[in-house]
Amino acid sequence: MKSIVVLISGNGSNLQAIIDACSKGYIQGEVKAVIANKDSAYGLTRASEAGIPTAVLSHIGAASRESYDQKLIQSIEQYQPDLVVLAGFMRILTPEFVKHFDGRLLNIHPSLMPKYPGLHTHQRAIDAKDTEHGSSVHFVTDQLDGGPVILQAKVPIFPDDDITSLAERVHEQEYRIYPLVIRWFCQNRLQQRADQAWLDGNLLKTNGYANDEDDN
Repeated sequence: MKSIVVLISGNGSNLQAIIDACSKGYIQGEVKAVIANKDSAYGLTRASEAGIPTAVLSHIGAASRESYDQKLIQSIEQYQPDLVVLAGFMRILTPEFVKHFDGRLLNIHPSLMPKYPGLHTHQRAIDAKDTEHGSSVHFVTDQLDGGPVILQAKVPIFPDDDITSLAERVHEQEYRIYPLVIRWFCQNRLQQRADQAWLDGNLLKTNGYANDEDDN
């Protein structure tokens, strides 16, 4: 069983999908702690209801981004995690933090990377008149929303879509692909090597694994 620490800032819906997948045995791992940078994050309630230890480490008042991240590293390392999962953690991480957890730091970004790094991805996809949108699970590197992609899920964009309808469609897919990627990691099938993602000994393509229906 792999030890997992999840970092959040808000609602924690992806966190819930991970908790559920662990409790069902789909993920051969255990969420040891959930850490938030905001005490208002509803994901803390989700974790508490599941009996998972929680902590809040506010970034407000931190002397610097670097000092905050050092404290965050210390908080995480109490649980000796095999994997650190970002689930809506709205912080740009320092190179020192990323290096410390190199190869065991995952994120999910609501776009078909490399498209639309940063915020407001759903609106940007609509404004660009894209016909499809989606989400990407990736290893975290120094590049903002630019680490090697492991798996993507695509959804159509319909003419009458707004941010809410498109986001709901993307979220449905996120709750499938994030637990799947974590499952792969906990099965020792997934590795990061030299800023590249490898699954079952095979180098993944730029847009990740080709078949998002495979849950074996």
